[in-house]
Amino acid sequence: MKVAIVHEWFVDYSGSERVVEQLIQMFPDADLFSVIEFMPEHLRKHILNKKVTTTFIQKLPFAKKHYRNYLALMPIAIEQLDVSRYDLILSSSHAVAKGILTSANQVHICYCHSPIRYAWDLYHQYLKESGLQRGFKGFIAKAILHYIRMWDYTTANRVDYFIANSAYISRRIKKVYNRDATVIFPPVEVENYTLEPHKEDFYLTASRLVPYKKIDLIVEVFRNQPDKKLIVIGEGPDYNKIKAKATSNITLLGYQPYEVLKSHLQRAKAFVFAAEEDFGIVPVEAQACGTPVIAYGKGGACETVIDGKTGFLYKEQTFESLTAAILKFDALQVPLDPLIIRENAERFSRAVFKDKLASFIRSKVNV
Repeated sequence: MKVAIVHEWFVDYSGSERVVEQLIQMFPDADLFSVIEFMPEHLRKHILNKKVTTTFIQKLPFAKKHYRNYLALMPIAIEQLDVSRYDLILSSSHAVAKGILTSANQVHICYCHSPIRYAWDLYHQYLKESGLQRGFKGFIAKAILHYIRMWDYTTANRVDYFIANSAYISRRIKKVYNRDATVIFPPVEVENYTLEPHKEDFYLTASRLVPYKKIDLIVEVFRNQPDKKLIVIGEGPDYNKIKAKATSNITLLGYQPYEVLKSHLQRAKAFVFAAEEDFGIVPVEAQACGTPVIAYGKGGACETVIDGKTGFLYKEQTFESLTAAILKFDALQVPLDPLIIRENAERFSRAVFKDKLASFIRSKVNV
């Protein structure tokens, strides 16, 4: 059986690339297709140093750094990739990969990380944060995103079977595409994290510093609780804004390598999370270390954090709600059991992912 794996773009190694990495390990002879491929040499090991067949966008000016500016061309580009000689097409999609053209004799399984968020549920937020609510540029942006929405909805019919990375995304797929999706949680490297039952007296948050992650909200809460120490790991466009809010009990470490992040996840008394994520890998990594998670109770966190056992979920993305959750955690007479927290994280291991995905594929294809 010939297998093709289709992904949006290969430029770094984050959540969606971890899924592709596991797909390649399951099907080492598969061929890779993508809109562009500018993966740094030291990260190409995650795709087994395979050659990636790309589109004309690969050769356009400034595509390496500003490939997102070519969003309007991506539907055309992805449709130019010829996968007609393959029996099984596996797409890893959060933008356009699911739009690959296939025939009735092929099976197309899409692992959907989300329908295009900036075209659907984050549409108004994206326009506001990009300063595109009005004016000529705003008009062009709205026209492009309107076109993307129509194309995105139409191409959902090109997929034979959808897999969602969480029940939260499964509901979004149903809302946007009116298609059912089987939930298979994405792979988390829980085996690379060891249980550390002895915690130190600091809270931790780690993320790219962008608006929807709400790191500024976390900082604001700890700014008003000077007796509690917070460490922030990550960089991004909001770094200076967040740094300006930080007080003496808040430490911004900027970007840190994997081993430093891992050490902090192991030693923190709790990991604080304020984003509404599709899934959220870092909260699971924290739990793999036996570290409790205090998370906003919407999105993927509702499926990865067991309220009252592996952490606490708070109901609103507000100063008052997060403050109450931290005070509740701090007032615990008996600490949450790190063994139970670790066991919860093991539900999301790479081995579990491969086993469930392999079973799903076998049920749909004669492998």
